[in-house]
Amino acid sequence: MLDFALSLMMLTALALCAGAVFLWRRGERQRPALMVFMALILGANIAIWSLPDAGGEAPVVAAGK
Repeated sequence: MLDFALSLMMLTALALCAGAVFLWRRGERQRPALMVFMALILGANIAIWSLPDAGGEAPVVAAGK
């Protein structure tokens, strides 16, 4: 289930970036910046959950046990 959540977070981050580019081209400045910031936060959360620790095990694997 956590794999599905991480995949959904990644797709959401990509959609936020695409939406930010679209709005940026239309002349808006504040909302695209906030959308990119939110995508960066999602990316950081994905990295935290998927990168292995010093023991070599990722938190997503440990949570699935």
